[in-house]
Amino acid sequence: MRLLFASGVVIFHAVALTAIAPRSPLELALGDLAELSIQGFFIVSGALVFGSLQRSGGLGDYAEKRVRRLYPAYVVIILLPALASLIIAGPEAIAGILRYLGANLVFLNFLAPDLPGLFEGQRFEAVNGALWTLKIEVMFYLALPVIAFFMRKAGKEWWAVLVLLYVGGEAWRLLLPPIIASSGASDTIVTLTPELARQLPGQMAFFASGMALWSVWDRAKTRPGMFGLAGLAIFVFSWLHPLLEPLRAAGLAGLIAWVAFAPGPVLNAARYGDISYGLYITHFPILQALIMMGLFAATGLAIGFLIAGGLTLAASFALWWAVEKPALRRDSHYRQAAKDG
Repeated sequence: MRLLFASGVVIFHAVALTAIAPRSPLELALGDLAELSIQGFFIVSGALVFGSLQRSGGLGDYAEKRVRRLYPAYVVIILLPALASLIIAGPEAIAGILRYLGANLVFLNFLAPDLPGLFEGQRFEAVNGALWTLKIEVMFYLALPVIAFFMRKAGKEWWAVLVLLYVGGEAWRLLLPPIIASSGASDTIVTLTPELARQLPGQMAFFASGMALWSVWDRAKTRPGMFGLAGLAIFVFSWLHPLLEPLRAAGLAGLIAWVAFAPGPVLNAARYGDISYGLYITHFPILQALIMMGLFAATGLAIGFLIAGGLTLAASFALWWAVEKPALRRDSHYRQAAKDG
């Protein structure tokens, strides 16, 4: 599922970055697909990271596992474009490169999304526009031990903590923009508000849904059809009216449970390496570089997409085998998934 979710984001960015049909129904529809894919990522992350915390021997153990999984590959994908910028723009670009490194290495990509000499004049000049979600992931990792503490304190009413997070997150995401717009705030603040609304806690409903799914994991395994039917109904309702949109996270979680546990063949997409993370963090700069080189203009879209896809897959496998897997502990879930294949 992570691989499918990553692919949904890749397809949208391929269409958007190459400007095939700017603002067209196709691009808008693929934008919705990418948003759903990211929301699905957050649900799966909420479940698996909550499980990782519960299996950890303490906060230090939990933190080590999170850093090993996320940061080594992330550092590589930040450093390589910086090196390319230095080669292309020369020593006079050092200030811009250092600003980029200082912001991006601590997940504050929005402070310095561009690099000197790279992707200037293209439809989007950001080096890697996919990385904004990682900041939200890290914030969730930091908040999770506190959330788990309150869930333990709540005892049998642990679900109330998740409901509160769900409702609060959706209230932040959906109500912050109209509240700020009607408050008389400056145009700059009003413009920035939608971006702020989709940060944490605006995505907390999806993480909370994943945590709830982990909490009923055994029940979901034995009754996936029930979860799938309920999830499908809730998911469909969430599209019928804007007031029902807050139901989407719960519906999507039910559908994910059904896909994960429905009877049928076991599909191990990590058999030759878990490339879902690599696919997500490598595709954007690869597409940008090929556009800058004029590949799509020279070969046409079809050939360009084939080359971009091949390079992204190659980079993702290289990242897994050279960086991600060596950084993981031997007992890592991700190592075991690949081994079981």
